[in-house]
Amino acid sequence: MENQYLTNLWEETISELKDGGKTYDDVVAVCCFDFCIPKSNFEEIAKRTDYDSRFGAQHVATDLMIVGDDFWLERHEYDGSEWWEYKTIPTIPQEVKIVDNLAGGMWNTLGELIEDE
Repeated sequence: MENQYLTNLWEETISELKDGGKTYDDVVAVCCFDFCIPKSNFEEIAKRTDYDSRFGAQHVATDLMIVGDDFWLERHEYDGSEWWEYKTIPTIPQEVKIVDNLAGGMWNTLGELIEDE
């Protein structure tokens, strides 16, 4: 009997790339913190990797990254539930401000902290 809760790593990767307006052709490297693997090797292994992405334990390598020229996918996890998270290089705002602190309160943004100055 097939497990209805299994996620295929290849399908998940392609879907996440598509959501970001990218394809696997836009990928320039598949890496971890210490080394890269050939794209063809990732594709072959990912296509046959089914895992339970629900809560429990993380199964896919935590440091796995899919890298493009202006984006990357990195693995994220909460209490064992795991997924790809799409990242892009942020736009740098033009406005510059001098601040007096970088911490305070709880869950504040930098903008909220300087409003209280």
